[in-house]
Amino acid sequence: MRWVFFLLLLLNVGLFAWQQRLTPDVSSELSLRAPSATSQPVASLQLLTEAQPVGQQAAVAELATAPAAESCLALGGFDGAERAGQLEQRLLSLDISARVITIDAAFGSDHWVYIPPLASSQASLRQLRELQARGIDSYLITEGELANGILLGVFPRLEAAVGVADKLRAAGYEPQVRELPRVYQQYWVRVASKARRLVDELLLKQLAADFPDLKHEVISCTGVAQFE
Repeated sequence: MRWVFFLLLLLNVGLFAWQQRLTPDVSSELSLRAPSATSQPVASLQLLTEAQPVGQQAAVAELATAPAAESCLALGGFDGAERAGQLEQRLLSLDISARVITIDAAFGSDHWVYIPPLASSQASLRQLRELQARGIDSYLITEGELANGILLGVFPRLEAAVGVADKLRAAGYEPQVRELPRVYQQYWVRVASKARRLVDELLLKQLAADFPDLKHEVISCTGVAQFE
């Protein structure tokens, strides 16, 4: 019976060895798949915003959210409102959104000779009566920065203003000379930002034929007074 036992034992050992030979080496398979320390890492997918530096990402985000400054086309430069109104109606008839506006313009300057505002309006009135009693042309300034001051003359040339001021100083007064720009209103027709593309070179030539003094400029769409 002993030899039967040893025979079965040998058969079991042989069967085990045969199964081990057929089974793949898991550890060796894993070692072949695992990347070595010197192998190149696999590149991962990355969004463009992730690939940009942090400062550049902030700039891109700011540009994306910042509203674009709107600009409008202004046509005209007229001295009177009537011509601007005619141009406005011409554009409206072409389905071009337009509106008459006024813009302050400066043309040259004047030189004021004046006595600055005194401590009170009563003091200014007393000074005014004294000047007029002495035959000196003078007027009370009622508005603006120099309100309650006394205007003694307006001259286009600085030399003339200085000469008058010197004579008044010799008479015991303390006038001053200030250069102020001559400001007047011009009338323009503002074309809305979305309608600018409709005013092309051909249309500008046609308008210039009917409005010989027509000018055109690009201005901000805000901060301009509208003419009612």
